[in-house]
This record gives sequence, structure tokens and C-alpha cells, in this order.
Amino acid sequence: MDLNADLGEGFGRWTLTDDEALLACVTSANVACGFHAGDASVMRRVCDAAAVNGVRIGAQVSYRDLAGFGRRSMDVPPDELAAEVAYQIGALRVFAEAAGSTVSYVKPHGALYNRTVHDEEQAAAVVAGVRLAGGGLTVLGLPGSHLLAHASAAGLPAVEEAFADRAYTAQGTLVPRGEPGAVVHDADEVVRRSVGLALDRAVTGADGGRISVEARSLCVHGDTPGAAALARRVRAALEDAGVLVEAFT
Repeated sequence: MDLNADLGEGFGRWTLTDDEALLACVTSANVACGFHAGDASVMRRVCDAAAVNGVRIGAQVSYRDLAGFGRRSMDVPPDELAAEVAYQIGALRVFAEAAGSTVSYVKPHGALYNRTVHDEEQAAAVVAGVRLAGGGLTVLGLPGSHLLAHASAAGLPAVEEAFADRAYTAQGTLVPRGEPGAVVHDADEVVRRSVGLALDRAVTGADGGRISVEARSLCVHGDTPGAAALARRVRAALEDAGVLVEAFT
């Protein structure tokens, strides 16, 4: 099982994620590319540290929404969205390659991630942007999403992702952040869910039912308070359960 986290979510003097601590325990880093967070200096610093730690670098692309942290859905024309996705990948690729690494995959952030689960046009636009950027990059997304379906149809590797600290609906999608209980804050519960997702390929949904989740990567949100300590606990629990924790790319 791959263990990923959102990193580089700062801007100028403002910081949010404990990048160095998270890079010591995750296997893949979803790096903000400047549209919801991050700037040139932040991207460079995170890519340098990821390369030193042997962590795979992924472009976390977003709607252009710094003020809303990329969590507000936007109606962006498909051609414009594709260009903006390619732009973000290209920006991060400069710093990844300067660090002696490369951008290995792409994962949408926030509202764009959730939109591409059910919005076929926006999903196709994101995939078009990945193809425009070149390199046959892997696309990381929610199982059963339009995003992964379009990625596969375009000949791109598509990898399913699960969330250790987010609640699931009965349909296998994420409970919207505006609803009560959308984020799981109890660390012990997050650890239990992580092991269950890795071993049983299932999680208990918000309604108490069992939800099947086939995934090769597990996300722990970097902006959660105490995220680095939580990620360390999750990795230790996975390894104690006999799960090989390694990057999917």
C-alpha cells in the first residue's frame, strides 16, 4: 500500500503542512502547484526534500482558488481547465527535475477532485491536461470516478485511492466537508480504518454500513492537526499488520 499526503500547502511566509516530518514517513507526496496553495520557493523546497527522502513527487492540481484553498467548485471551461492543469504540472516538473527526481503522477485537489468523481466533462478536461503535459503520468483518484475512467481510456495508468481520515457515503464517495462527521478526527479510529482499508479493502461508512474500497494508495491529509504524528502511527500500524508500504509508481 502506498501512503500519500498533501504537501507544500503554504504560500510566502504562511505555512500549513509539516513537510519535513511528513516526508519522513510517506511514500508519495501530493505537492501543491500554486493554484490552491504553494509558490515557487515552497515547491522547490518540497521537491528537494522529497528527492532526498526517496519519496515520489505528484502534482496536486487545483482550480485557481488561493482564497478558498481550492475547496470551492468552479465552472471552468474544459479547454481552459486542461491548460491550467498542464501549466501546474509543468511548473512542478521544473523543480522536481532540478532536485534529481521527476513528477510521477497527478492528483486533483479539493473541489476539483470531488467534481471529477461525477462530472464527466471536468474529468475529461483534467485528463486532457495531463496528456498535454506529456510523460504518460499516472492519475490518482477515487475508485469508480469518471476521472479514472477517462484516464484509462486515454491510455494513462489509473490508480485508486482511499482516505484514512475521511467519512464515506453509502455510494463509496466522500462525505462533503460541510457535513458533520466528514473528517475523522479520532487518531485511533484513523489507524483502525487504515489497517482495514489495506487488509480488508473495506471501511465503515457514515451510515454504519460496510463499504468496499479497492485502493492501492492511502491518503492522510497534511493539513490535519498533528498530521505527521498520525501518518507515523498509520505507517507503523500497516507495517505491524504485515502490509508492505511502498510507492505505487
